[in-house]
Amino acid sequence: MTAPECPVLRDEVDEREVLARRTVHHGMVWDIVRDTIGFAPGVTFDREYVHHTGAVAVLAVDEHDRMLLIRQYRHPARHSLWEIPAGLLDIDGEDPAIGARRELREEAGHDAAHVETLLDLRPSPGGSDEVIRVYLATGLREEAAEGFTRVDEEAELEVRWERVEDVARAALAGDLTSGTLVAGVLALVARRALDAPARGADASFPARPGH
Repeated sequence: MTAPECPVLRDEVDEREVLARRTVHHGMVWDIVRDTIGFAPGVTFDREYVHHTGAVAVLAVDEHDRMLLIRQYRHPARHSLWEIPAGLLDIDGEDPAIGARRELREEAGHDAAHVETLLDLRPSPGGSDEVIRVYLATGLREEAAEGFTRVDEEAELEVRWERVEDVARAALAGDLTSGTLVAGVLALVARRALDAPARGADASFPARPGH
């Protein structure tokens, strides 16, 4: 007897009918919208969520297997957090991989000879449509962003290099909590342990409804 074929373990697009949508708050960066969803015959409900631009982050590793970290004040958390360079996909038509390299130059004064897709994640799918892609960057060189000045929280950015293993251990100990840093470094450790194949920088970006 042949065993039944298992479906591919993969998230699937499943767009239920949106019967009504309105913006309940126009924010400085993101809006909050309220959708009325036709979930199933006779079943409707409302959901409010952050309508997000999407973002990219960069896990940059040098030839000594050290990660590039930045320390930045985050007001909602009331913490200064160790993070990896990241930024919004808020430039129309910009390739996400190009945006990632731009953020690396602006926030950390480095560029990379090679970038590849490490991880895609939806950090809070119950409350936001945000998708973040974390790129792995190698072949690093110092290169500041021309004409860019850090302001506000970014004016105090601190750059630091730490071994990948030490960052992973600090994340597992609860000492580092930035979502993209934790997800990125653990994904890198897991990819190495599993000998998982690399994904190209041009891998299809996950769907963001309404974008």
